[in-house]
Amino acid sequence: MYIHELHDWPLFRWSNEALARQLSNVRHKQGRLIGQMEALGFKLQQEANFQTLTLDVLKTSEIEGQVLNPEQVRSSLSRRLGIDIASIPPIDREVDGLVAMMLDATQNFQSPLTAERLFGWHAALFPTGWSGMHRVKVGGWRDDSTGPMQVVSGVVGREQVHFQAPPAELLANAMRKFFEWFEHGPEIDPVLKSGIAHLWFVTIHPFDDGNGRIARAIADMALARSEQIKQRFYSMSAQIRTERKAYYDVLERTQQGTMDVTPWLEWFFDCLERAIDGAQGTQAAVLRKAQFWEAATVIPINARQRLVLNRLLDCFDGKLTSSKWAKLTKCSQDTALRDILNLVRRGVLTKAESGGRSTSYSIAESFCPAVKSS
Repeated sequence: MYIHELHDWPLFRWSNEALARQLSNVRHKQGRLIGQMEALGFKLQQEANFQTLTLDVLKTSEIEGQVLNPEQVRSSLSRRLGIDIASIPPIDREVDGLVAMMLDATQNFQSPLTAERLFGWHAALFPTGWSGMHRVKVGGWRDDSTGPMQVVSGVVGREQVHFQAPPAELLANAMRKFFEWFEHGPEIDPVLKSGIAHLWFVTIHPFDDGNGRIARAIADMALARSEQIKQRFYSMSAQIRTERKAYYDVLERTQQGTMDVTPWLEWFFDCLERAIDGAQGTQAAVLRKAQFWEAATVIPINARQRLVLNRLLDCFDGKLTSSKWAKLTKCSQDTALRDILNLVRRGVLTKAESGGRSTSYSIAESFCPAVKSS
């Protein structure tokens, strides 16, 4: 029996006493992180927000087994946030739709959550009406025309059913109760509401696909309300991706348990606290980047060099070679090599020991000791 089949569904209950310490820790760390970011100034806040949102979009998809192109995510975010990142490659419609949903959830967090708004998010996730090889009903709740909604794993013929969602005919009423609670329910801490909303929505599982990503967006919306700021400085999705097995395990146990969801909330708060702790890495990276460009102010750097150096300082994939430089900046191999050697002569880049066609380059630690190449 699943929790949505219990007689007291959806009357969730939890132990305030058991959760008090964790909730207090989370709230303290939220406040301290926001204070630290405010001290950095607007430009560095904007950079930290951009890096966090990029990570959030990439990782919420990875949780579902979908790997997105980081450059497309960055381009979509830069266009929507009005940030200049020099090179903007073509953006896949599904990537752009996911970015649009995440930004709407966190930047327009005060706007009410409604069925129409969720239908818009869902349509943005599936602009073609297809998810892989399967047609998706967009702009409406699932109808179970192909059978009950189940979460399964394993090979065809030997699938393991982890969860079966409520029947389609119950969805309209179930979602009305959810919206009423989310917007007008009893006054509880928004962080607590975030954890309950995540569980509640993903248990209803109202769409053919995309339920996990939308559940995490709703949780982020509640977290934004708890902080009353549009900027995101930590990524809950990135932490869930790191703990994906534990995430699915605790969800499965909770959905097959009772209406006492204290264990789920304990895990959720712990995960959230680790996500906030992880933001120190983003903050440090932003500061290192700022220090690098401060040191580089005396050096003439062209647009191509600036573009690639920013990539190296952010999240460059693999080793930097002249071929990758040429591809990224859309220039010839000779121009790429001239750009690189110019920076090597000025001590900005350093050449790896291996030579030949595999020659690679990285930011020289001696140029700006606070910046270390990955």
